[in-house]
Amino acid sequence: MADTTGHPTDTEAPSGPDSTPRRSSWKHIGPGIVVAATGVGAGDLVATLIAGGNFGYTLLWAAVVGCLVKISLAEAAGRWHLATGRTLFDGWAGLGRWTGWFFVVYAVVWGFVYGAAAMSSSALPLQALFPGVMDLKAWAVACGLAGLVFVWFNRYAVFEKVMTVLVGVMFVVTVYLAVRVTPHLGQAFAGLLPVLPDGKDSVLNTLGLIGGVGGTITLAAYGYWVNAKGWTDTGWMKVMRLDNRVAYLTTGVFVVAMLFVGAELLHSANVAISSGDQGLIQLGDILADTYGRATSTFFLIGFFATSFTSLIGVWHGVSLMFADFVARTRDRAPAAEVASGARERSWPFRAYLLWLTFPPIVLLFQGQPFRLIILYGVLGAAFLPFLALTLLLLLNSSRTPAPWRNGPLSNTLLVLAGTLFLVLCVKQVLDQPWADFL
Repeated sequence: MADTTGHPTDTEAPSGPDSTPRRSSWKHIGPGIVVAATGVGAGDLVATLIAGGNFGYTLLWAAVVGCLVKISLAEAAGRWHLATGRTLFDGWAGLGRWTGWFFVVYAVVWGFVYGAAAMSSSALPLQALFPGVMDLKAWAVACGLAGLVFVWFNRYAVFEKVMTVLVGVMFVVTVYLAVRVTPHLGQAFAGLLPVLPDGKDSVLNTLGLIGGVGGTITLAAYGYWVNAKGWTDTGWMKVMRLDNRVAYLTTGVFVVAMLFVGAELLHSANVAISSGDQGLIQLGDILADTYGRATSTFFLIGFFATSFTSLIGVWHGVSLMFADFVARTRDRAPAAEVASGARERSWPFRAYLLWLTFPPIVLLFQGQPFRLIILYGVLGAAFLPFLALTLLLLLNSSRTPAPWRNGPLSNTLLVLAGTLFLVLCVKQVLDQPWADFL
């Protein structure tokens, strides 16, 4: 018997002494909240706002499809961890050394540039909320150090609780704004029909919105958070699937709410905002002029929650992955070790935390090197095709116990995801100024 994703139910083929199926319950939800909070950053909200501002409700369907595609990737990553008792990096290593080289280069370059971007993103709303207290760079350094201290001294259980509180703030703020702008529900429902907007590059804009809904490397980190929660065998499969769906339902609410704001506040008034995090500061000013300073302040608090959850989420999740990479080089990568908390106390975990924090501070003051930014963009675009491809290879082979291999629906969604992200990757590569790079 299969569930709605085409996979076996949790009553089939339990493996191991502790694989008795757990009842799917809301009280277990946790890693999904973490991946939703981490995956939806300020950049995602701006991209959705701009889509709403440019096309109204026309691309609402694309935001929904984006959530479904990401559900398939995160579910596949979590299923690998639970079905095999091995971590995702352990699976990657079995596909060849090329996976390790890709991850190392990605983790070093991406982490270096992302650290500076995450700190700046968290600092922007604080500078707007407390003008004159510190300049942007000082706020950014403070955010980076706060994230470092928090993740260094706390284990997953505390990390999850803080992320849950911040997600609650994000949820209340985005839903409030969506209601405040009084969305046109008839047009919104019409936006669920798969129609491309008129204009140049409409297909690529649509694919970009689909691909930008909630997370890149955090989708791979989901399996590690599943293990850190204490879920290590197939008995937790049904719980994990509910948790994953909650993650992308939450993500969908954030994205749809911001698309409503873009459609009503920007599109109807023909107002444009900047791409990047600065666009949210502009939105704060527009909200202040339209609805008053209290609404703007409320929005800026939500903006900070959005940015800071992405910061500490990456600080924790990608550091877990890096620690697992180092452990795998020593032939030790069982999921149970992640569940025990040993990874969070290891020197590779803390070394990568330091890498995410201190070298990027230099970029805040000296500017980001041109060539490094190009490599960062290319590697970031290549990660999701890499993830989709490797999950297809792992979950359709004897590396995964037969009852937990991909079903037709899961394969279809992963192929769709891989194709989508490959197209976006090629576009990103072609758009880079390679002549200047060389």
